[in-house]
Amino acid sequence: EIFHVDQSNYFLNFKKEVRNRVYSRLLSLHSPNSYGTRSPQEVFKTSGLTQFPWILQDYTSEELDLNNPAVFRDLSKPIGVVNDKNAKATREKYENFEDPMGTIDKFHYGTHYSNSAGVMHYLIRVEPFTSLHIQLQSGRFDCADRQFHSIPATWQALMDNPYDVKELIPEFFYFPEFLENQNQFNLGCLQVSKELVNDVILPKWAKSAEDFICKHRRALESEYVSAHLHEWIDLIFGYKQRGPAAVEALNVFYYCSYEGAVDLDALTDEKERKALEGMINNFGQTPCQLLKEPHPPRLSAEEAVQKQTRTDTSTLNLFEHLTELKSFFIEGISDGIPLIKAIVPKNQSRSFMSQGSPELLITISMNNIIGTHGWLPYDRNISNYFTFIKDQTVTNPKTQRCMNGPFAPGLEVTSKLFVVSHDAKLLFSAGHWDNSIQVMSLTKGKIISHNIRHMADIVTCLATDYCGIHLISGSRDTTCMIWQITQQGGIPVGLASKPFQILYGHTDEVLSVSISTELDMAVSGSRDGTVIVYTIQKGQYMRTLRPPCESSLLLTIPNLAISWEGHIVIYSSIEEKTTLKGKNTLHLFSVNGKYLRSQILKEQVSDICIIGEHIVTGSVQGFLSIRDLHSLNLSINPLAMRLPIHCVCVTKEYSHILVGLEDGKLIVVGVGKPAEMRSGQLSRKLWGSSKRLSQISAGETEYNTQDSK
Repeated sequence: EIFHVDQSNYFLNFKKEVRNRVYSRLLSLHSPNSYGTRSPQEVFKTSGLTQFPWILQDYTSEELDLNNPAVFRDLSKPIGVVNDKNAKATREKYENFEDPMGTIDKFHYGTHYSNSAGVMHYLIRVEPFTSLHIQLQSGRFDCADRQFHSIPATWQALMDNPYDVKELIPEFFYFPEFLENQNQFNLGCLQVSKELVNDVILPKWAKSAEDFICKHRRALESEYVSAHLHEWIDLIFGYKQRGPAAVEALNVFYYCSYEGAVDLDALTDEKERKALEGMINNFGQTPCQLLKEPHPPRLSAEEAVQKQTRTDTSTLNLFEHLTELKSFFIEGISDGIPLIKAIVPKNQSRSFMSQGSPELLITISMNNIIGTHGWLPYDRNISNYFTFIKDQTVTNPKTQRCMNGPFAPGLEVTSKLFVVSHDAKLLFSAGHWDNSIQVMSLTKGKIISHNIRHMADIVTCLATDYCGIHLISGSRDTTCMIWQITQQGGIPVGLASKPFQILYGHTDEVLSVSISTELDMAVSGSRDGTVIVYTIQKGQYMRTLRPPCESSLLLTIPNLAISWEGHIVIYSSIEEKTTLKGKNTLHLFSVNGKYLRSQILKEQVSDICIIGEHIVTGSVQGFLSIRDLHSLNLSINPLAMRLPIHCVCVTKEYSHILVGLEDGKLIVVGVGKPAEMRSGQLSRKLWGSSKRLSQISAGETEYNTQDSK
C-alpha cells in the first residue's frame, strides 16, 4: 500500500488519527466480540485498506438534505451494481464465464474497488502521488478525460460503466487540499468541452473544498449511514465477501485478490511468480475476512437515547439539545470575588456526575484561593438537577489553599494563567513576578516546584494538550516553551526541569497558546497580531498566520484554540478604545494554514474552547455563545449571564458548561427537564457519611439567563 502523505510535516499524525477514527466509525467497533481483542489499528494494518464507501448519490442538487434517504447510495450493494442496468450485465457476465484451463473461478469484476492506481487517480494533484502517477503513465499525465476532474462526473461514470468499481479513499472525508490544484500542474484539457482541468469540480451543494469535506463527513455520520453501514461492512469485511453469499450479492472479484488464494512459495517458475506478484500488487487486494456472520446494525439515535436513559450513569450531550439548555447558579465558592477558573479534569475514572463517589471540580478565585469540589449524579427523587458538594476549606481562612507568591504587578489575572492536570492532582500556574511556572500539588496544597526558564520576562499564558503529555508556555520575552509533564506509572507528578522545545519567531509579547500532541502542532498568538504554527517533536517553525484586519490600528491575539481536526480558531481584538465595527473578530484557519473565514463579534471574548464542531466563548459583556466551528455562525442565541464571564469549561462528556462570573458565582449550563429526559433512571445512594452530607448544597437555583438577539 502506498502511504498517504502530503506537504505538511505535522499533518501526517493528524491523518493517522483521522483515519483510525473514521475507520472505527466505518467498522462500527461497538461490537468487540466480532473482532476479538485486536485494536482498530491492528485490523487495518492487516487489512491494508485504502477504501471508504461512496455514501451519497446526489451530486447535482443545489442543497444537500441529509434527512432525505434518496440522497444516499444503497450500501447493501457493491458500487458496481448500484445501477440496476449494471447489475443485469454483471450477473450475465458471471453466469457466462468459463475458463478453458479450469484454474480461474468465476468472477463479477475484473477490476477492484481499492488499489494503488486508484489512490494515485484521486490524489493526482498532491505530491508524491503526482510523480507516481506520471511514472505509471510512462512519463506523462494520463489523458485529461480519464483523470479525476469532477466528483459529479466520477459518480456518473460509475453509474454508466459496470467495469469501474472504485470506492473512495479516506481523504474524501478530511483532506480538502487534494481537491485543489495548488501546485498548478498542467493536467491538460477535456476533449469535448476543451475545458482546462484544474481544481476538481464539486457538487452544486458544496461552496468550497472545505465545505464539501465538512458536509461529506456529516453524511458519513448521518442517521441513514448509521442504519445501513453494516450492509457495506458485510460486503467488504464480512460474510458476503466470499462464498454463496458473495455470488448472490454480485460481489465476487478476480481470485488473485483474495487472501490466501495463491501460494506464491509453491511456485517454482520465477516468471510466473513475478507475474502473479505484480498482479496482486497492482490489481488490488480484498481485505481479510473479519466476519462470518452478518454484522449487527448500529442503534438508531432514538434507541441510543432510550438505552442511555435506562442507566444511572448516562449523561446527555448538551450540543445535541441546544434548544433545551437551562442554567443554574451556585454561590459560596468565591462570594464577591471573580471566579477565574472552573474545570472538570478530563481523565477522572468516572464520568461527570456519574454514579458513586463525587467527581472533582477545581476552582480558582481572583484572590488566589483554590477549591476542590464534588458532584453527585442527578436523582429524580430530589428536586435539584444535581447535587453539589462544596469544598469547605474555601470559606475557612485557617484551611484555605492559596497560591504561593504574588503575581507580576499590572498583570491581568485570567484563566490562561492556569492549567490543571487531567487527573486533578497538579495545578500549573504562570504570571508570577519571578518569571516562573509553579507546580502545586492539589492534594497537599503545597508548591512542589518552580520552573524558571523564561529568564527575561514573565510567563503570560499556559495550555496543555488533550492527552496531558505536554504543556506550552508563552511569555512577554516573545518566546514559547514546550514542557514535558513528567509521569510515574502514568500519573502526572510534575514538570520537567528543562523545556522540551524553545520556540522563536514572535517580535512582541505572546498572549495566547494552544497545543495538540496528536497533531504534532503548537500555535501561539502575539500582541502584534501574528499567529505562528510550530511542530512539537522538532520544534520547527511552520508558518505565520495573519488574521485579516481592515483597520491600521494595532491588532492583538488574546485567545486562540485548536480543534481536534486541526482547525485554528483565532480571536483578534483591537486594543485602542474605538467603536470600529471589526474591533472583535473570530477567524478560522485550516490545519494547513489556509484562511477560511471571519466573523465580527459584538462583544469582547474572555475565554474560548472548542468541543467537536462547536466553539464555546464567554465574553466580558456577559454572553455565553455557542457557534458552529465551520461557519462561525451562532448555533443558538447567546445566553446573557448579566455579569462579565471570566472562564468557560465543557465537561469531558459534553454534558455541562461551567461558567465563572465576576461576582464569584459558578453557573452550570446543561440540558433542562432531566426528570422527563431521564424518566427511566434509578435512584442512587448518596455518597459519604452524614457529616459529609451536611456539606451538600441545599438547592442549586435556576439562573435566569435571557436570550440575546
